[in-house]
Amino acid sequence: MKAAVLVFPGSNCDRDMAVAFQRAGAQVSMVWHKDDHLPEDTDIVGVPGGFSFGDYLRCGAIAARSPISRSLVAHAGRGGYVLGICNGFQVLTETGLLPGALMRNADLKFLCKPIDLTVETADSAFTSGYVRGQRITLPVAHHEGNYNIDPATLTQLEAEDRVAFRYTDDLNGSTDRIAGVLSGNRRVLGMMPHPERAVDAAHGGTDGVAMFRSLVESLVAA
Repeated sequence: MKAAVLVFPGSNCDRDMAVAFQRAGAQVSMVWHKDDHLPEDTDIVGVPGGFSFGDYLRCGAIAARSPISRSLVAHAGRGGYVLGICNGFQVLTETGLLPGALMRNADLKFLCKPIDLTVETADSAFTSGYVRGQRITLPVAHHEGNYNIDPATLTQLEAEDRVAFRYTDDLNGSTDRIAGVLSGNRRVLGMMPHPERAVDAAHGGTDGVAMFRSLVESLVAA
C-alpha cells in the first residue's frame, strides 16, 4: 500500500503521519506542495496538521490552492482515499472535499491536550479497527477546530452515518460535538484530533494505531 504525505510551508505533523503509516506497513512518499502530481499508484493521500502558510487568509485556504492540491482533488474524484488531520481537515473543507468550515474555538483559546472521543461509526476503512460507541483518547492541538455546518448538512451527515468521531464533551463549540467526518463515498476522512500522535506508548497512548492499521489492511485487501 502506497501513501503520499503532502508537505506545505508550516506543516509540522508530516513526519508523524509518515511514521504512523510506515509502522502500519505502508510505503510512504513525502510530496512538496509545489509538485503538480502524486507518485504513481498512490492509494491514500495524507494531509497533515500544522500551520500551512502560517494560517494566513484562512486556515488551509492557501494550501487548498497549491499545485499539489489539484492532484489531491483529482485523486479523491477517482475514488482514492484521503486522510486530513487538524490543518489537513481545514484544507479538505477549503477544497470542498468535505462539507463545513473550521472556525476559531468557542473560547478563542488554543487547545493542546489529550481528549476523549466516541467512535460514531466503524463502517469505513479508517474506523473499522474500532467498535461503534468505543471511547478513545487522542491529543488535540488547534485554535481553529470549531467545526460548523448548517442544520440541513448535519441531518444529511447523520442520515448517511458520516460522523466518524465526536468529542465526549463540548471541547471547542463544534456543531453537535463533531470531531471528524467522512465524505459521501466514505473514502475521505477529516478530523481535528491527532491519531498520528498516538501510535507509541512512550508518547502517552496508542489509540491511533487501530486507524492506520485498519486503513492499510483494508486497502491491501482491496
